[in-house]
Amino acid sequence: MKAEKIALVGGGNMASAMLGGLLRAGMSTAQFIVVEPYEPQREKLAAQFGVQALAVGDASLADASTVVWAVKPQLFTAAAEPLKAWLGQALQLSVMAGITTASIAAASGSERVVRAMPNTPALIGQGIAGLFARPAVSADERATVERLLAPTGQTLWVDREDDLDAVTALSGSGPAYFFFVVEAMMAAAQDMGLTGEQGRRLALATCAGTAALGLASSESPTVLRERVTSKGGTTYAAVTSMQADGVDAALRRAVLAAQKRAAELGKEFG
Repeated sequence: MKAEKIALVGGGNMASAMLGGLLRAGMSTAQFIVVEPYEPQREKLAAQFGVQALAVGDASLADASTVVWAVKPQLFTAAAEPLKAWLGQALQLSVMAGITTASIAAASGSERVVRAMPNTPALIGQGIAGLFARPAVSADERATVERLLAPTGQTLWVDREDDLDAVTALSGSGPAYFFFVVEAMMAAAQDMGLTGEQGRRLALATCAGTAALGLASSESPTVLRERVTSKGGTTYAAVTSMQADGVDAALRRAVLAAQKRAAELGKEFG
C-alpha cells in the first residue's frame, strides 16, 4: 500500500471516512488526490487532511493505481467522461448506489471494476460493505479493495451483482431501520415519564450492547431473544404485542421494498 496512489472522485462522507482511516493507518497525504467540484467541501478536505484537492481533473490523475468513485449516482456519467483518459488504467472501485459495474466499465474503459455498498456506520469505522467484482479483477486487486475499505469496517463479498440490491436493503438502508426503532423507543420513554435524553441514552446503549452481544455469541438471534422472553413477563408482553401488530411481517415487507427500489435505481442510473 505504501507505493499506491489513490484518486477519489467525489469528496463527501464516504470519501472522507476512507481518507481519514487510511491516513491514520499510515498512508501519506501524497498518496491521495481528490477531485471535488464543490469549493467549500474541497477546501474542507484540503484543510482537514492535507491532501491535494482539485476542482477538475488533470494529468496528475494518471499516476493513480486505484480510483474510488464516490459521486452522486446521477452525476457519474458527467464526472467520468473528462477523466477517462487518465483513469482508464486504474482499478475502479465504486461506492455509488445504483450504478452497475457494466456502466462503470463502459464509462471508464476498464473491466477491472469492484462495486461496494457501504453503510453510514463506516463514518466511525463500524460499517459493513457488500462487494462485487467483475471477472477481470485479480485476487491481489480484491485484497487491495479490502485494505482500502478496512478503516470503514467489515467487508463481505457476493458472487452475483444482483445480490448487492439485497445488501443495500439489509445493511445499506439498515441503519435507518434501527434509528426508526430508537425513535419509537424514545417516544415511549417520554410516555412513561422519562426525559428525551434519558430515553435516547437507554435506547441507543441497549441497541449497541445487544448488537455486540449478538456478534460475540455463537447462538442465533432467536435463541438470544427467547432467553430474555420469560413467558408471562415484561418482555413477553412486549413481543406478543408486536407479533399481534404484525411488526415482524412489516419489517420483512419493508426490507423487500428497499430491495425492489434498489433494483429500480440500478436500471434508472446503471
